[in-house]
Parts: sequence; C-alpha cells; structure tokens
Amino acid sequence: MTDLPKTFDPAEIEARWYAHWEATNAFRPDRPNDPPFTIVMPPPNVTGSLHIGHALDVTLQDILVRHARLQGKDALWVAGTDHAGIATQMVVERQMMERQDKRTNYSREDFVQKVWDWKAESGGTITRQLRRLGASCDWQNERFTMDEGFSRAVVKVFVDLYHEGLLYRDKRLVNWDPGLKTAISDLEVETREVQGKFWHLLYPLSCGTGHISVATTRPETMLADMAVAVNPSDERYKSLIGKEIKLPITGRLIPIVADDHADPELGSGAVKITPGHDFNDFEVGKRAGIAAGDMLNMLNAEALVVQTADGLIPEELVGLDRFEARKRVVEMLEADGALERVEDRVIQTPYGDRSGVVIEPWLTDQWYVDAKTLAGPAIEAVRSGAIKVVPQSWEKTWFQWLENIQPWCVSRQLWWGHRIPAWYGPKVNEDGGLNYDSTPFHAAVPELPIFVGSEADVLYQARKYYGRFERFADGVEIEMASSVEEEMEFIKRRGRIREHPRLIQLVQDSDVLDTWFSSALWPFGTLGWPENNPSPLAGEGDLALAERGEGDKGNLSDGSLAPLTPLAGGESPSPAGREGKSLLQKHYPNDVLISGFDILFFWDARMAMQGLHFMKEVPWKTLYLHGLVRAPDGSKMSKSKGNTVDPLGLIDQYGADALRFTLAAMESQGRDIKLDEKRVEGYRNFATKLWNAARFLQGNGVVASTSVAAPETTLAVNKWIIGEVVETLEKLDAAFADLRYDAMADAIYHFAWGTFCDWYIELVKGAFDDETRTVAGWAFDQILVMLHPFMPFITEELWEKMGARGGHLLIHARWPDPGTEVDAEARSEIDWIVELTTKVRSMRAELSVPPGAYLPVTYDNADPSTIHRIGRTGDVLLRVARLQEPKPDGLVMFSQGAGTINAVNEVRSGAAQITLGSTTFTFPLEGIIDLDAERARLTKSAEAAEKEAASLAGRLNNPAFVEKAKPEAVEKARADHAEKSAEAERLRAALARLG
Repeated sequence: MTDLPKTFDPAEIEARWYAHWEATNAFRPDRPNDPPFTIVMPPPNVTGSLHIGHALDVTLQDILVRHARLQGKDALWVAGTDHAGIATQMVVERQMMERQDKRTNYSREDFVQKVWDWKAESGGTITRQLRRLGASCDWQNERFTMDEGFSRAVVKVFVDLYHEGLLYRDKRLVNWDPGLKTAISDLEVETREVQGKFWHLLYPLSCGTGHISVATTRPETMLADMAVAVNPSDERYKSLIGKEIKLPITGRLIPIVADDHADPELGSGAVKITPGHDFNDFEVGKRAGIAAGDMLNMLNAEALVVQTADGLIPEELVGLDRFEARKRVVEMLEADGALERVEDRVIQTPYGDRSGVVIEPWLTDQWYVDAKTLAGPAIEAVRSGAIKVVPQSWEKTWFQWLENIQPWCVSRQLWWGHRIPAWYGPKVNEDGGLNYDSTPFHAAVPELPIFVGSEADVLYQARKYYGRFERFADGVEIEMASSVEEEMEFIKRRGRIREHPRLIQLVQDSDVLDTWFSSALWPFGTLGWPENNPSPLAGEGDLALAERGEGDKGNLSDGSLAPLTPLAGGESPSPAGREGKSLLQKHYPNDVLISGFDILFFWDARMAMQGLHFMKEVPWKTLYLHGLVRAPDGSKMSKSKGNTVDPLGLIDQYGADALRFTLAAMESQGRDIKLDEKRVEGYRNFATKLWNAARFLQGNGVVASTSVAAPETTLAVNKWIIGEVVETLEKLDAAFADLRYDAMADAIYHFAWGTFCDWYIELVKGAFDDETRTVAGWAFDQILVMLHPFMPFITEELWEKMGARGGHLLIHARWPDPGTEVDAEARSEIDWIVELTTKVRSMRAELSVPPGAYLPVTYDNADPSTIHRIGRTGDVLLRVARLQEPKPDGLVMFSQGAGTINAVNEVRSGAAQITLGSTTFTFPLEGIIDLDAERARLTKSAEAAEKEAASLAGRLNNPAFVEKAKPEAVEKARADHAEKSAEAERLRAALARLG
C-alpha cells in the first residue's frame, strides 16, 4: 500500500496512466479464446479537433469497451480518422495561400503529396486529444480511410458495384459549391434565413391573348426555363395546358404542362420550371418528358452565366456572375413590362458549410449508387430485429428515409481522396477509325467507352473491347493517363496516333469519391476485408484470371461491359488469427455502433447498406443514437453565439474523469444534453470524495482485497454493505444491457458517494476490527471496478495505491461477482438506522439546532422488535445522530456510555417529534435553541414562501402568460412554483414539530 497525497491532482494522474496503458498495450490484451466484443469509432476528420460532441460520442463508446474488457471479453475498439476530402484539401490550400502559393501551381501528384506531408505533421491532433479523454482504443491498429489496405477495399467496392449495375454515371442535379467547385452532400449544406425578395413575373402566351403570372426568388434562372406548370385540377388553367409561353428576354417558346407540383392555393397557382437548376423542377421536367441530357444549363462551375444549348441568352448576360445576372435580368424584365411586383421575403438559402458560398443546384454528370436497391436489406434488418435501434423511436425515421431514398452521388471534383477507378477510351467510328474528341476525356463524354477496375483489369478490358474491331485484329497498344498533364501530352501527340493506328489512349476519371462512400466500409474494411474474407471476388485481379483462361470479361458485342466472373472460393492469407479465425471473421459483425442521430442517413444507413451487400450480414447488432450536447439554456451551441464548450478546457479545469461522468450521467435515451459546467464541477467533487475516502481507509489499516467473492461476515453493517454491492451490481448490469447510461451513472454514484462514503464509513468509524477492514477493502475494490468504465484514471490510481496487486492493472480486473445475496435482516436493521438518522439530521437543520449540540431523546409506542433493535444498534445510532446528551430522568431502556435513549409517554412543550414506523421519538429542545425566536423565524419564512408560491400560481393560471411567454420562461415559473410550495410545506411541518 502506498499512502495517497492529501490533494487529488487529476492532471498528473491522467498523463501518467494513459502513457502506461498505451505503452503496455493494455487496451488490447491477448485473449484469443475469449468471446469478442467489437465497436468501431466513427472516424473523426483528420483535420478535426475535439469538440464536445466528440467527447460525448467517445465517452459512451469507451464505457462499453472498458466494461467488456472487465468482463473478460476480447474487446476490440477500432479507431482511426477519415481523410475528409473537402476539409483537408481546404486546410492545405489555405496554408498555401498564406505563402502566396496555390494548388494549380503543382501537378495533381505533387499536391496530393503535400497533403500527405501535412497529415504526417499535423493530422494527428484529434487522436492525441482523444487520448486525453481516456479513449482506450486499439491504437496499435489505428486505421485511416486512405491507408493502403482500406484503399483496396474502397476500389473493390466501387468495381463490384459497377459490374453489378449498382453504380453508374448519370446526369442529374447536385448541390454544387461554386467556391469549392465540387458537388457536396446534403450534410455539407447549411440552410440560413436570408432577407431576400420574391419577384412576380408576367409570362405572355405565345398566341398574344394574355399572360401567366409566376413568382421566383431567383429571377436569373428564367434564362433556362423550359416550362410552366399548373395543377391539372386548377380550373383557371385547364384550357391553357399544352399551349406555349414566349419567355421574356430569351424569346424561348416553352409549354404549359400539368403537374401536381403546382399548388393552386399558393400564389398564382402557376410555377416556372427550370429543370437544370432546381431539384423540384428537375423532377417535374422528367415527368414532362424532358430528358436530363436535353435540360438547359445556364451556369458553369464558377456560377457564371454561359450560353444555353439553344443559344437564346443575350450575349450581354454571358459571363456575368449569377448575382450580377440577377440584377441585370430584373432590369430587363422591368423594362420589358414583365415585372409585375416585388415582395420582401425571408428566404431559406442553402450555403456551403465550409466555403460559405450560396449553393447552386447544377445539372452535371456524376457517379451514382443505386441506393434504393441497397436500402432494401437495410430496411428489413431493422424490421426483423437483426439491427436493434436504440432509442426505438428512431426506427420510424430509418424506414421513412430508406423507403424514399434517392440515388447517391458519390463523385467529388477534388484532388484529395480516393481516385475513381474508371478510365475513358476513344470511340471507334463506323469506318473503324478512332474518334478522339477535342474535349479532355475527364469531362466524361457520355458515349465514350468506360473501363472500370485496377490498371491491370482496365488494360485487359480495353484490349478485349478494341480487339473485337477488325482494325485491331492484330492487337492494340494501350497508354494510360492518370493526370491532366499526361492527358495534355496525349492531345499533343494525336497526330502520331493517326500514324500509329494500333495505339489506344485511355484517360482516368479525374474525380474522387465522396468521403461517405469510403467510411461506409468502416466496420469491415478496417478488419482486413477483402484480403481476409472468404469472398469469391477476393484475391487475384481480373487480368490474372483472364491470363489463366478463366472467365470472360470486357465489353460485350453491344459495347457494354460484362460483369465480372467470380473466382473460385477460398480465403486469402490473414494476419495472426484468433482461434484460427481472421480478425474479420471473429469481429464482424460489430456489437454496437454509437452515433449521433445527425449522421443516421449519411453514415449509419450507408454502413448498413454496404455491410449487408458485401458481407451478407449486418455491420452491427445494435445502433445507439445519442442526442446533441446543448448549452445550459437548451440552445444549440455555435461559435457565432459564443456558447460553445471546449472539452479540453473542462478537462484542464476538472479532469477527464469528471467530464466523462457528467456526459454519461446526462445521457438519457432520446434526449439532448443541456451541459452545465456546475455538473462537471460536482462530479469533480465526487472524485475528490472518493480520493478522501481512500485516504481514510488507508488511515484505518484498510488495504486491497484479495478476493473477488464477498468475504464471510458476522456484523450487520458489513452484511448490509455487501448486500448493497450486490444490488448496485444488479442495477448496473441491467442498465448496461439496456444501454441506459444515466441509470448506470446513477447506480454507481449513489452507491459510492451516499451508501459507502457517507453511510458505511460513518457507521464503522471508530470500530475497525479485522472483519470490517476486510469488508471495507473488498467493497471499495468493487466500487473501483464498477466505476472504472466511467472514471478510469482515478480508479486505476486508487487501485494501485490501496495495496499490492501483483502487477495486475484495474483495466484488466474482473467485473464484480460477489457470489452472495442480500441479507434481508441486516438490510432492514441498517436501513432503519439510516432513515432515523436522516430524519434527525433534517430536523436539526430545519430548526437551526447548533451542529455541536447533542440531543436527548425519548420514545414511545415501540414494539418489541424496535426495542430489541435499539438495544443492538444504540451505540451506532447515538454516535451518527449526535444523541449523546445524557437525560437525567425517565425510564432508561438503553444506556451506552454517556448517552441515553429513554422511553416515556410524556410529550413536553418545546420538543420536536419524529415518527418512524409506529414509534415516536421526542427531542426536548428547551435550552438548546431559542424556541420563541425559532417559531418566529419559521413563521416568517413560511409566509414568505407561501406568498411567492401564490404569486407564481397566479402567473401560471393566467392564459396570456402561458400562451405568450417563451417556453423556457413558463417552465422556469413552474419549477419555481413547485420549489416554493415544497419549501412552504417543509417550513410549516418544522413549525408544527415545535408544538
């Protein structure tokens, strides 16, 4: 045993213990024959730093992992970071700009190398911060979404989905960020309320007999209008359906179409349709029979106006920025008499969350995944219970989103990320010649042949495809360009190509994959898939297969690509196995995923889709969705509001244990957390309480226990504390089974602080015999083990300091197993002492009895069992309740030392009474307190509380207040009313006690 310092210093303890855990590989002990427990950490962005949402998410995961480890399981917590395509490229480009440098000064390969250099130097910030929080991840096997093994998994998934017809190129609208010049996901779009305008336009009928009024918040888009929609049931427009409008400015003739998208109750009931620049209009256009390839596009990647395919936009508008074009279009409409009126309106406007630029719906060619097909098994997995969603209320949202899922755009116009493994080759003309368009291949001319796979596979596919043409009967030579520079060289050498008819040039797609595409593979890609999976497609590439004469791949006679022919079954070599199984076989599926509800669609659902498709099993058995961490007033945290909380600052001030316990205690399924720093301070006090309890035990000769099972006991107080351990363990086990973090924290907190530190230590103080020392040491060990998942640092420190452990760390201890039951008789006896003492202490506080005063006490109406209990426990009761003042008269039923408890039937004036069961205890107070002054104080305080409660009741009974006041104000009034009412009732009860 090592004496503990007087002062608890979390900073020193945390730094020392985490370094020791990690250095000794304590987070992943070798347990090859134990049952697995697996959890994957949602990979934070490599550019990120720890925010309070991360702290919550990681704390909840760490609690489960540490608990599983204590249960003796082969616990694996996969950790790593996401390459975060847009965020990381922005960080590096911003640093270059500070040096008056820019990305386009470099080749793609050189820029990507600069990003890798940045990652090596600065990309580990968040993982270092996660260590400060105490995250017990398997850092020795840390993964990155662009590490070599994971990249192989990403390429394989893309290739397999493509050849299965589940991944394809298509022309659709995307969220286009003109600042970043890339498509972005819905998650990266931030909707803001902006003061804008609503322009009402007059569109004349082509026949000259009238006009239709339409309204828009983006008048510049009328340059690419292709229809006006009216509701088929709208009597005002039925006769106009099928007729044409002649657009102002462009003079384009567009049809009036019938579509339910037009709401007769809104505005004029007619809607302008710009299918190339509005998501709703895109769908209307398709229903009207307009093919995506025929939809007009009036903007380029920088949101500058370009000429439409029909050439009808006036040249003075071409080249203008979209907002400059808006001003000019409004001027032209007004001059033409086509501007009916303008309204001021608050507009919901989409912005890029990183660029801060207004997002433009833009029609472009991108790669898409057939999400609807993949969603079917994910829907069924939740419906059948194969995936349990906690809280269950989120199941409805899961079904709604997946049942209405749209194609998933997976391509991004960036340099940093997983390069799309697709290559474009030239078309073969009818005369057998090659048609090299002047447009660079990476623009993905739709009719160009596409070859998808590894470079070896692409070479084979291209030879197969071009070899079917007579001109190439003697074979082809193929050059491959993966960069713009190489592609430009191709263009320069086109003349030589004509002189060398057997040379084919292929150009790789310049796009990269959406970050969510790769992170969707996290539950199995991090475990060695595909190398360690007995998948029929794992192993050799298609070229190797073809050279063995097996399978038939490449383009079919109609020019389409044939699906891959699977290899024969058989598992690839795997790393050191456990029980003969690869890491993948043992740890997939994972046990649970902890996730914020805000990425339910972007990550969680996509993991389920990809896991079920490629592994034929759910990625995890349970999906736990936690809420958001909010400011104390319930508002959402944001930098602009200045109400964000820095978890590292809280750790610096209060320690990681205190922050972790706060987050766990406040995590209630389905609710957001209103984080108040006072709660963190309170749990720091809890840690200090535990520290001081350990010092007290050490001072009384209590040392570490040598037994997992509960010791043999004879004393009621020791039997009682063992029973309390048993009951606390039952509560904890039930809470872990139900993932009720608040219940877990509540169970261990009340046992450790209230039951053990407050009551047990108080009850045995001054009476430490050998049995009590043994029991106290055992019970304290159980606290340390049960509390360890929540407060790992202080518990590990106390575990070591309480005595020799043979080098065994708490992190590898056994979860409690007392091997006994609650002793009902001992529990009843100690609970009686606790209840009576609590009532006495409350009475003393209410009546302002001086802390140092020792009260005499008499009782009456006691049954024989109570009299017997007083005789057995009176010495403890007198001490803990401060009932040691001798009473000179009365019938003495029990006497111990200087104190007495007397049985009388007389109730004197100026005495307080407490009833426990059938027994009434009377405490004469004359001479101990000023009775008249105390009655006056209680009366005045009670009247003040009653007056304030009545005032609050009046406000709450006023409908005007309840209906018009802010909800938080009404809630506070209700809470204050309840508090003042309870205070008044308590004061009146105290007054009644004085008689």
